[in-house]
Amino acid sequence: MHQDWPALAAGLSAPLKELRGGTPDVMKGFSALARAALDAKALDTKTKELIALGISVATRCAPCIAYHAEAAQKLGATRDEVMETMGMAIYMGAGPSVMYAAQAVEAFDQFTAKAAAG
Repeated sequence: MHQDWPALAAGLSAPLKELRGGTPDVMKGFSALARAALDAKALDTKTKELIALGISVATRCAPCIAYHAEAAQKLGATRDEVMETMGMAIYMGAGPSVMYAAQAVEAFDQFTAKAAAG
């Protein structure tokens, strides 16, 4: 295992809470933006989370990978859908995205195993 993705996501809870407390107006605005972006319209929320996971890989944001891999898993994404999304991320982000795509698949697998374990 390269990274413990559930632990990475959980470990950011306290720092994010601190950020929300220190910049409440900014974080309220960010939360409103996130809700609006994820609202199911022409694209369903699972598809939007897969897009976010692909962007996380292309922009090389490990914490983003953790959050969006977990969200995709919770929304019922399949491993095949994640793999296809990784193909697009690699296409758009070239060689460095290959390394982050491997991490995103590992993250998705860990969240899937965690959900199966209960």
